Amino acid sequence: MTRKVIKTENAPEPIGPYNQAIAASGQLVFVSGQIAIDPRINEIVYPEDVGKQTEQVMANLEAILAAAGAGFADVVKTSIFLKNMDDFGIVNDIYGRYFDPKNAPARATVEVSNLPKGALVEIECIAVLS
Repeated sequence: MTRKVIKTENAPEPIGPYNQAIAASGQLVFVSGQIAIDPRINEIVYPEDVGKQTEQVMANLEAILAAAGAGFADVVKTSIFLKNMDDFGIVNDIYGRYFDPKNAPARATVEVSNLPKGALVEIECIAVLS
């Protein structure tokens, strides 16, 4: 199996011992969970607004996917982690703008007790390169 680190300055630097994404066997891209860190200032943004945080998370995911040669149409699985499941509707509406409902990826959404840096939402994904 081949393995390639994916890195872009258009998404935040990892805050721990991990990479933004890993491409495996030239076909699969595993994108690490993204929170609402703005890569220009390397700080979490919109600490009280789950909608704006979700938009930043999706922008980070998009930048990493692009660096791997992929886009949202190539995503086959996502996992969403919410600090509060009451935010599901807001996050779901914004997330839904990025995927064609006919070809949307498989997904899991779970509530967690805490997220890094006090984030309200974190999303990770897996994409398949064509």
